[in-house]
Amino acid sequence: MATVVKHRKVNIVILDEGEQIEALCKPGDIAIRARADGWWNSFVDADGAVEHYDMPYPSYNEALWAAKAAAEYGTL
Repeated sequence: MATVVKHRKVNIVILDEGEQIEALCKPGDIAIRARADGWWNSFVDADGAVEHYDMPYPSYNEALWAAKAAAEYGTL
């Protein structure tokens, strides 16, 4: 079951294995999910399109920190 962390009015949705971004996230949300190669941050834009960074983070904590930083930037 996905976990939601709210930071600066932005939902950061931590997905469990097998959960889909499109099913659980809405525009403006940031999703974090683990893959074999690391922790990926994905962003849902106003049209519902999903974009992500070109490289994963090596740890959950680094991915969460980056998502919180992105939430900070998005609120300026």
